Amino acid sequence: MASRWDAGDGIETPYSWLRLIIAILVGTIGGVGMWSVVVALPAVQAEFGTGRGNASLPYTLVMLGVAAGGIVLGRLTDKRGITIPLIIGALALGVGYALAAYSPNIWVFIIIHGVLIGALGSSASFGPLMSNTSMFFSKHRGLAVALCACGSYFAGAVWPKVVQYGIDHIGWRQTHLWIGLFCVVSLIPLALLMRRRAPAQKPQTGSATLSRAKGGLGLSPGAMQLLLGIAGLGCCIAMAMPQVHLVAYCGDLGYGAARGAEMLSIMLGLGVISRIAGGFVSDRFGSIFALVLGSAMQGLALTLFLFFDSLTSLYLISALFGLFQGGIVPNYAVIVRDYFPAEEAGRRVGLVLMATLVGMAAGGWMSGAIFDLTGSYAMAFLNGLIFNLVNLVIVVMLLMRSGGVFTVYHKRSMKPA
Repeated sequence: MASRWDAGDGIETPYSWLRLIIAILVGTIGGVGMWSVVVALPAVQAEFGTGRGNASLPYTLVMLGVAAGGIVLGRLTDKRGITIPLIIGALALGVGYALAAYSPNIWVFIIIHGVLIGALGSSASFGPLMSNTSMFFSKHRGLAVALCACGSYFAGAVWPKVVQYGIDHIGWRQTHLWIGLFCVVSLIPLALLMRRRAPAQKPQTGSATLSRAKGGLGLSPGAMQLLLGIAGLGCCIAMAMPQVHLVAYCGDLGYGAARGAEMLSIMLGLGVISRIAGGFVSDRFGSIFALVLGSAMQGLALTLFLFFDSLTSLYLISALFGLFQGGIVPNYAVIVRDYFPAEEAGRRVGLVLMATLVGMAAGGWMSGAIFDLTGSYAMAFLNGLIFNLVNLVIVVMLLMRSGGVFTVYHKRSMKPA
Protein backbone atom coordinates (compact mmCIF):
# COMPACT_ATOMS: atom_id res chain seq x y z
CA MET A 1 0.00 0.00 0.00
CA ALA A 2 1.32 3.43 -0.91
CA SER A 3 2.32 5.86 1.78
CA ARG A 4 0.18 8.79 2.75
CA TRP A 5 0.25 11.70 0.37
CA ASP A 6 0.72 14.49 2.85
CA ALA A 7 2.99 12.82 5.42
CA GLY A 8 5.84 15.07 6.40
CA ASP A 9 4.23 18.25 5.03
CA GLY A 10 3.83 19.81 8.47
CA ILE A 11 0.09 20.36 8.09
CA GLU A 12 -0.76 18.69 11.42
CA THR A 13 -0.51 21.41 14.09
CA PRO A 14 -2.07 22.19 17.50
CA TYR A 15 -4.65 24.26 15.64
CA SER A 16 -5.66 21.09 13.76
CA TRP A 17 -6.67 19.44 17.02
CA LEU A 18 -8.52 22.53 18.27
CA ARG A 19 -10.40 22.68 15.01
CA LEU A 20 -11.23 18.99 15.34
CA ILE A 21 -12.90 19.62 18.71
CA ILE A 22 -15.07 22.31 17.10
CA ALA A 23 -15.88 19.97 14.21
CA ILE A 24 -17.04 17.25 16.61
CA LEU A 25 -19.36 19.72 18.34
CA VAL A 26 -20.72 20.89 14.98
CA GLY A 27 -21.33 17.31 13.91
CA THR A 28 -23.12 16.57 17.17
CA ILE A 29 -25.55 19.46 16.74
CA GLY A 30 -25.95 19.33 12.97
CA GLY A 31 -26.47 15.55 13.01
CA VAL A 32 -29.87 15.97 14.65
CA GLY A 33 -31.56 15.63 11.26
CA MET A 34 -30.49 12.01 10.96
CA TRP A 35 -31.83 10.98 14.38
CA SER A 36 -34.84 13.07 15.42
CA VAL A 37 -37.01 11.48 12.74
CA VAL A 38 -36.21 7.98 14.05
CA VAL A 39 -37.54 8.78 17.51
CA ALA A 40 -40.52 10.72 16.16
CA LEU A 41 -41.51 7.84 13.85
CA PRO A 42 -44.17 6.25 16.12
CA ALA A 43 -45.77 9.61 17.03
CA VAL A 44 -45.79 10.82 13.41
CA GLN A 45 -47.21 7.50 12.20
CA ALA A 46 -50.00 7.65 14.78
CA GLU A 47 -50.95 11.28 14.07
CA PHE A 48 -50.98 10.96 10.29
CA GLY A 49 -52.55 7.49 10.33
CA THR A 50 -50.09 5.95 7.89
CA GLY A 51 -48.26 2.62 7.57
CA ARG A 52 -44.81 1.80 8.90
CA GLY A 53 -43.34 1.99 5.39
CA ASN A 54 -44.63 5.52 4.75
CA ALA A 55 -43.64 6.59 8.25
CA SER A 56 -40.09 5.45 7.44
CA LEU A 57 -39.91 7.62 4.32
CA PRO A 58 -38.94 10.85 6.14
CA TYR A 59 -35.79 9.09 7.32
CA THR A 60 -35.21 7.73 3.82
CA LEU A 61 -35.53 11.18 2.28
CA VAL A 62 -33.27 12.72 4.95
CA MET A 63 -30.51 10.23 4.16
CA LEU A 64 -30.94 10.69 0.40
CA GLY A 65 -30.86 14.43 0.96
CA VAL A 66 -27.70 14.23 3.06
CA ALA A 67 -26.17 12.08 0.30
CA ALA A 68 -26.97 14.51 -2.51
CA GLY A 69 -26.27 17.60 -0.43
CA GLY A 70 -22.92 16.20 0.63
CA ILE A 71 -21.69 16.21 -2.97
CA VAL A 72 -22.88 19.75 -3.70
CA LEU A 73 -21.71 21.22 -0.40
CA GLY A 74 -18.53 19.16 -0.65
CA ARG A 75 -17.65 20.92 -3.89
CA LEU A 76 -18.43 24.26 -2.26
CA THR A 77 -16.19 23.30 0.68
CA ASP A 78 -13.31 22.52 -1.70
CA LYS A 79 -13.65 25.99 -3.22
CA ARG A 80 -14.69 28.24 -0.31
CA GLY A 81 -13.94 26.35 2.90
CA ILE A 82 -16.37 24.84 5.38
CA THR A 83 -17.84 27.99 6.98
CA ILE A 84 -20.32 28.90 4.23
CA PRO A 85 -21.70 25.35 3.89
CA LEU A 86 -22.16 25.17 7.67
CA ILE A 87 -24.06 28.46 7.77
CA ILE A 88 -26.29 27.24 4.94
CA GLY A 89 -26.87 24.06 6.92
CA ALA A 90 -27.73 25.94 10.12
CA LEU A 91 -30.32 28.12 8.40
CA ALA A 92 -31.81 25.18 6.53
CA LEU A 93 -32.20 23.20 9.76
CA GLY A 94 -33.86 26.15 11.46
CA VAL A 95 -36.38 26.69 8.67
CA GLY A 96 -36.84 22.97 8.07
CA TYR A 97 -37.72 22.06 11.62
CA ALA A 98 -40.04 25.05 11.93
CA LEU A 99 -41.93 24.03 8.79
CA ALA A 100 -41.97 20.36 9.80
CA ALA A 101 -43.71 21.36 13.02
CA TYR A 102 -46.64 22.68 10.98
CA SER A 103 -46.83 19.82 8.46
CA PRO A 104 -50.49 19.11 7.56
CA ASN A 105 -49.79 15.57 6.32
CA ILE A 106 -47.07 12.94 6.03
CA TRP A 107 -46.08 13.93 2.49
CA VAL A 108 -45.28 17.54 3.40
CA PHE A 109 -43.37 16.20 6.40
CA ILE A 110 -41.42 13.88 4.08
CA ILE A 111 -40.50 16.60 1.54
CA ILE A 112 -39.36 19.03 4.23
CA HIS A 113 -37.10 16.39 5.73
CA GLY A 114 -35.60 15.47 2.39
CA VAL A 115 -34.89 18.97 1.08
CA LEU A 116 -34.32 21.27 4.06
CA ILE A 117 -33.35 19.02 6.95
CA GLY A 118 -31.41 16.54 4.82
CA ALA A 119 -30.01 18.01 1.59
CA LEU A 120 -29.38 21.57 2.81
CA GLY A 121 -29.18 20.97 6.56
CA SER A 122 -27.46 17.99 8.13
CA SER A 123 -25.45 17.24 4.98
CA ALA A 124 -23.09 20.14 5.73
CA SER A 125 -21.98 18.66 9.05
CA PHE A 126 -21.32 15.17 7.69
CA GLY A 127 -19.34 14.49 4.50
CA PRO A 128 -18.04 18.04 3.85
CA LEU A 129 -16.95 18.39 7.48
CA MET A 130 -15.11 15.05 7.37
CA SER A 131 -13.30 15.81 4.10
CA ASN A 132 -12.36 19.31 5.33
CA THR A 133 -11.03 17.89 8.60
CA SER A 134 -8.83 15.41 6.71
CA MET A 135 -7.01 18.37 5.12
CA PHE A 136 -5.60 19.43 8.49
CA PHE A 137 -4.01 16.06 9.34
CA SER A 138 -1.36 13.75 7.87
CA LYS A 139 0.10 11.24 10.34
CA HIS A 140 -3.11 10.85 12.37
CA ARG A 141 -5.60 11.33 9.55
CA GLY A 142 -7.48 8.08 10.25
CA LEU A 143 -7.97 8.96 13.91
CA ALA A 144 -8.92 12.57 13.11
CA VAL A 145 -11.56 11.60 10.54
CA ALA A 146 -12.93 8.95 12.91
CA LEU A 147 -13.18 11.50 15.73
CA CYS A 148 -14.87 14.00 13.42
CA ALA A 149 -17.34 11.32 12.35
CA CYS A 150 -18.08 10.70 16.02
CA GLY A 151 -20.12 13.89 15.90
CA SER A 152 -22.96 12.08 14.14
CA TYR A 153 -22.81 9.35 16.79
CA PHE A 154 -22.73 11.84 19.64
CA ALA A 155 -25.84 13.23 17.94
CA GLY A 156 -27.31 9.74 17.99
CA ALA A 157 -26.44 9.33 21.66
CA VAL A 158 -27.80 12.70 22.77
CA TRP A 159 -30.67 13.65 20.48
CA PRO A 160 -32.91 10.55 20.81
CA LYS A 161 -33.27 11.13 24.56
CA VAL A 162 -33.83 14.86 24.08
CA VAL A 163 -36.39 14.34 21.33
CA GLN A 164 -38.23 11.60 23.22
CA TYR A 165 -38.39 13.81 26.30
CA GLY A 166 -39.78 16.63 24.21
CA ILE A 167 -42.36 14.41 22.54
CA ASP A 168 -43.52 13.06 25.92
CA HIS A 169 -43.86 16.52 27.49
CA ILE A 170 -44.70 19.05 24.76
CA GLY A 171 -45.49 16.95 21.70
CA TRP A 172 -43.49 16.30 18.54
CA ARG A 173 -44.51 19.56 16.83
CA GLN A 174 -43.28 21.88 19.59
CA THR A 175 -40.17 19.74 19.94
CA HIS A 176 -39.35 20.33 16.27
CA LEU A 177 -39.71 24.09 16.70
CA TRP A 178 -37.22 24.14 19.57
CA ILE A 179 -34.75 21.96 17.67
CA GLY A 180 -34.74 24.37 14.73
CA LEU A 181 -34.15 27.39 16.93
CA PHE A 182 -31.29 25.70 18.79
CA CYS A 183 -29.56 24.72 15.54
CA VAL A 184 -29.52 28.30 14.25
CA VAL A 185 -28.25 29.97 17.43
CA SER A 186 -25.54 27.37 18.06
CA LEU A 187 -24.22 26.35 14.63
CA ILE A 188 -23.65 29.78 13.08
CA PRO A 189 -21.17 30.97 15.77
CA LEU A 190 -19.34 27.64 15.59
CA ALA A 191 -19.14 27.89 11.80
CA LEU A 192 -17.49 31.31 12.10
CA LEU A 193 -14.77 29.76 14.28
CA MET A 194 -13.76 27.53 11.36
CA ARG A 195 -13.00 30.26 8.81
CA ARG A 196 -9.29 29.43 8.45
CA ARG A 197 -8.65 27.67 5.13
CA ALA A 198 -6.93 24.29 4.92
CA PRO A 199 -3.13 24.18 4.43
CA ALA A 200 -1.90 23.84 0.86
CA GLN A 201 -1.87 20.23 -0.34
CA LYS A 202 0.56 18.74 -2.82
CA PRO A 203 -1.04 18.84 -6.28
CA GLN A 204 -1.56 15.49 -7.99
CA THR A 205 -2.02 14.83 -11.70
CA GLY A 206 -4.46 12.38 -13.19
CA SER A 207 -1.66 10.12 -14.39
CA ALA A 208 -0.12 10.11 -10.94
CA THR A 209 -3.46 9.18 -9.48
CA LEU A 210 -3.86 6.28 -11.90
CA SER A 211 -0.35 5.05 -11.20
CA ARG A 212 -0.92 5.28 -7.48
CA ALA A 213 -4.20 3.35 -7.57
CA LYS A 214 -2.77 0.62 -9.81
CA GLY A 215 0.37 0.43 -7.71
CA GLY A 216 -1.71 -0.18 -4.60
CA LEU A 217 -4.57 -2.42 -5.70
CA GLY A 218 -4.21 -2.97 -9.44
CA LEU A 219 -7.45 -1.03 -10.03
CA SER A 220 -8.18 2.16 -11.92
CA PRO A 221 -9.52 5.08 -9.86
CA GLY A 222 -12.95 4.61 -11.46
CA ALA A 223 -13.10 0.92 -10.57
CA MET A 224 -11.92 1.64 -7.04
CA GLN A 225 -14.59 4.32 -6.63
CA LEU A 226 -17.29 1.97 -7.94
CA LEU A 227 -16.33 -0.89 -5.62
CA LEU A 228 -16.23 1.43 -2.62
CA GLY A 229 -19.68 2.70 -3.57
CA ILE A 230 -21.19 -0.79 -3.80
CA ALA A 231 -19.53 -1.78 -0.53
CA GLY A 232 -20.85 1.35 1.18
CA LEU A 233 -24.35 0.68 -0.11
CA GLY A 234 -24.34 -2.88 1.22
CA CYS A 235 -22.96 -2.22 4.69
CA CYS A 236 -25.33 0.67 5.34
CA ILE A 237 -28.47 -1.15 4.21
CA ALA A 238 -27.53 -3.61 6.94
CA MET A 239 -26.66 -0.84 9.41
CA ALA A 240 -29.99 0.93 8.94
CA MET A 241 -32.16 -1.96 10.12
CA PRO A 242 -31.53 -1.66 13.88
CA GLN A 243 -30.71 2.06 13.85
CA VAL A 244 -33.93 3.13 12.13
CA HIS A 245 -36.41 0.60 13.53
CA LEU A 246 -35.15 -0.19 17.02
CA VAL A 247 -37.56 2.26 18.68
CA ALA A 248 -40.53 0.91 16.74
CA TYR A 249 -39.35 -2.68 17.25
CA CYS A 250 -39.32 -2.24 21.02
CA GLY A 251 -42.79 -0.76 20.84
CA ASP A 252 -44.05 -3.77 18.92
CA LEU A 253 -42.55 -6.14 21.49
CA GLY A 254 -44.34 -4.30 24.27
CA TYR A 255 -41.26 -2.69 25.83
CA GLY A 256 -42.25 0.85 24.86
CA ALA A 257 -40.72 3.53 22.64
CA ALA A 258 -38.79 5.03 25.56
CA ARG A 259 -36.89 1.76 26.04
CA GLY A 260 -36.08 1.73 22.33
CA ALA A 261 -34.80 5.30 22.50
CA GLU A 262 -32.55 4.30 25.40
CA MET A 263 -31.17 1.36 23.41
CA LEU A 264 -30.55 3.58 20.41
CA SER A 265 -28.67 6.07 22.56
CA ILE A 266 -26.56 3.28 24.04
CA MET A 267 -25.88 1.85 20.58
CA LEU A 268 -24.74 5.14 19.14
CA GLY A 269 -22.91 6.24 22.27
CA LEU A 270 -20.82 3.07 22.24
CA GLY A 271 -20.40 3.57 18.50
CA VAL A 272 -18.12 6.46 19.44
CA ILE A 273 -15.71 3.97 21.01
CA SER A 274 -15.85 1.91 17.83
CA ARG A 275 -15.09 4.93 15.68
CA ILE A 276 -12.09 5.94 17.76
CA ALA A 277 -10.79 2.38 17.80
CA GLY A 278 -11.35 2.19 14.05
CA GLY A 279 -9.22 5.28 13.60
CA PHE A 280 -6.36 3.73 15.53
CA VAL A 281 -6.65 0.49 13.55
CA SER A 282 -6.72 2.45 10.30
CA ASP A 283 -3.58 4.42 11.13
CA ARG A 284 -1.74 1.27 12.22
CA PHE A 285 -2.97 -1.50 9.94
CA GLY A 286 -4.53 0.38 7.04
CA SER A 287 -7.98 1.76 6.31
CA ILE A 288 -9.08 -1.25 4.25
CA PHE A 289 -8.32 -3.73 7.04
CA ALA A 290 -10.20 -1.51 9.50
CA LEU A 291 -13.17 -1.63 7.12
CA VAL A 292 -13.03 -5.43 6.85
CA LEU A 293 -12.92 -5.80 10.63
CA GLY A 294 -15.89 -3.47 11.16
CA SER A 295 -17.97 -5.19 8.49
CA ALA A 296 -17.38 -8.67 9.90
CA MET A 297 -18.24 -7.60 13.44
CA GLN A 298 -21.37 -5.75 12.31
CA GLY A 299 -22.57 -8.93 10.60
CA LEU A 300 -22.07 -10.87 13.82
CA ALA A 301 -24.11 -8.41 15.87
CA LEU A 302 -26.87 -8.29 13.25
CA THR A 303 -27.11 -12.08 13.38
CA LEU A 304 -27.75 -11.94 17.14
CA PHE A 305 -30.88 -9.83 16.57
CA LEU A 306 -32.37 -12.81 14.70
CA PHE A 307 -32.22 -15.10 17.73
CA PHE A 308 -32.77 -12.94 20.83
CA ASP A 309 -35.51 -10.42 21.61
CA SER A 310 -35.84 -10.28 25.41
CA LEU A 311 -35.45 -6.84 26.96
CA THR A 312 -32.06 -7.64 28.50
CA SER A 313 -30.71 -9.28 25.35
CA LEU A 314 -31.81 -6.33 23.21
CA TYR A 315 -29.94 -3.93 25.47
CA LEU A 316 -26.82 -6.11 25.22
CA ILE A 317 -27.05 -6.67 21.46
CA SER A 318 -27.67 -2.96 20.86
CA ALA A 319 -24.52 -2.21 22.83
CA LEU A 320 -22.55 -4.79 20.84
CA PHE A 321 -23.89 -3.46 17.55
CA GLY A 322 -22.70 0.02 18.50
CA LEU A 323 -19.28 -1.26 19.54
CA PHE A 324 -18.88 -3.25 16.33
CA GLN A 325 -20.09 -1.02 13.50
CA GLY A 326 -19.22 2.54 14.50
CA GLY A 327 -15.86 2.64 12.72
CA ILE A 328 -17.11 1.54 9.31
CA VAL A 329 -18.27 4.74 7.59
CA PRO A 330 -15.29 6.99 8.51
CA ASN A 331 -12.91 4.50 6.95
CA TYR A 332 -14.44 5.06 3.53
CA ALA A 333 -13.34 8.69 3.77
CA VAL A 334 -9.85 7.65 4.89
CA ILE A 335 -9.55 5.16 2.01
CA VAL A 336 -10.41 7.96 -0.42
CA ARG A 337 -7.70 10.18 1.07
CA ASP A 338 -5.24 7.26 0.94
CA TYR A 339 -5.85 6.40 -2.73
CA PHE A 340 -6.98 9.63 -4.41
CA PRO A 341 -5.46 13.15 -4.65
CA ALA A 342 -6.25 15.81 -2.08
CA GLU A 343 -7.78 18.18 -4.63
CA GLU A 344 -10.48 15.59 -5.35
CA ALA A 345 -11.28 14.93 -1.68
CA GLY A 346 -14.58 16.79 -1.43
CA ARG A 347 -16.04 15.24 -4.57
CA ARG A 348 -14.81 11.68 -4.06
CA VAL A 349 -15.58 11.55 -0.34
CA GLY A 350 -19.01 12.94 -1.19
CA LEU A 351 -19.59 10.20 -3.75
CA VAL A 352 -18.54 7.39 -1.44
CA LEU A 353 -20.52 8.74 1.50
CA MET A 354 -23.47 9.24 -0.85
CA ALA A 355 -23.47 5.48 -1.41
CA THR A 356 -23.42 4.82 2.35
CA LEU A 357 -26.25 7.28 2.92
CA VAL A 358 -28.30 5.85 0.07
CA GLY A 359 -27.76 2.52 1.78
CA MET A 360 -29.04 3.92 5.06
CA ALA A 361 -32.03 5.44 3.27
CA ALA A 362 -32.82 2.26 1.36
CA GLY A 363 -32.27 0.08 4.41
CA GLY A 364 -34.63 2.16 6.52
CA TRP A 365 -37.39 2.04 3.91
CA MET A 366 -36.84 -1.62 2.99
CA SER A 367 -37.10 -2.70 6.61
CA GLY A 368 -40.37 -0.82 7.05
CA ALA A 369 -41.77 -2.24 3.81
CA ILE A 370 -40.74 -5.78 4.77
CA PHE A 371 -42.44 -5.30 8.14
CA ASP A 372 -45.64 -4.18 6.42
CA LEU A 373 -45.55 -7.29 4.19
CA THR A 374 -44.66 -9.86 6.84
CA GLY A 375 -45.90 -8.35 10.10
CA SER A 376 -42.53 -8.84 11.79
CA TYR A 377 -38.92 -7.69 11.62
CA ALA A 378 -37.34 -11.16 11.27
CA MET A 379 -37.06 -10.99 7.47
CA ALA A 380 -35.86 -7.40 7.69
CA PHE A 381 -32.94 -8.46 9.88
CA LEU A 382 -32.16 -11.29 7.45
CA ASN A 383 -32.27 -8.86 4.52
CA GLY A 384 -29.72 -6.65 6.28
CA LEU A 385 -27.47 -9.63 6.93
CA ILE A 386 -27.43 -10.55 3.23
CA PHE A 387 -26.38 -7.04 2.21
CA ASN A 388 -23.71 -7.05 4.91
CA LEU A 389 -22.28 -10.20 3.33
CA VAL A 390 -22.07 -8.44 -0.04
CA ASN A 391 -20.08 -5.67 1.58
CA LEU A 392 -17.76 -8.10 3.33
CA VAL A 393 -16.94 -9.96 0.10
CA ILE A 394 -15.93 -6.71 -1.63
CA VAL A 395 -13.78 -5.30 1.16
CA VAL A 396 -12.01 -8.65 1.73
CA MET A 397 -11.16 -8.66 -1.98
CA LEU A 398 -9.73 -5.13 -1.68
CA LEU A 399 -7.72 -6.20 1.35
CA MET A 400 -6.24 -9.16 -0.52
CA ARG A 401 -5.31 -6.87 -3.42
CA SER A 402 -3.50 -4.61 -0.96
CA GLY A 403 -1.32 -7.55 0.05
CA GLY A 404 -3.16 -8.43 3.25
CA VAL A 405 -3.01 -6.94 6.71
CA PHE A 406 0.54 -8.08 7.48
CA THR A 407 1.95 -6.48 4.34
CA VAL A 408 0.16 -3.21 5.10
CA TYR A 409 1.29 -3.28 8.74
CA HIS A 410 4.91 -3.86 7.71
CA LYS A 411 4.87 -0.96 5.23
CA ARG A 412 3.32 1.40 7.76
CA SER A 413 5.70 0.40 10.54
CA MET A 414 8.65 1.04 8.21
CA LYS A 415 7.36 4.49 7.24
CA PRO A 416 9.39 7.37 8.74
CA ALA A 417 7.60 9.38 11.41
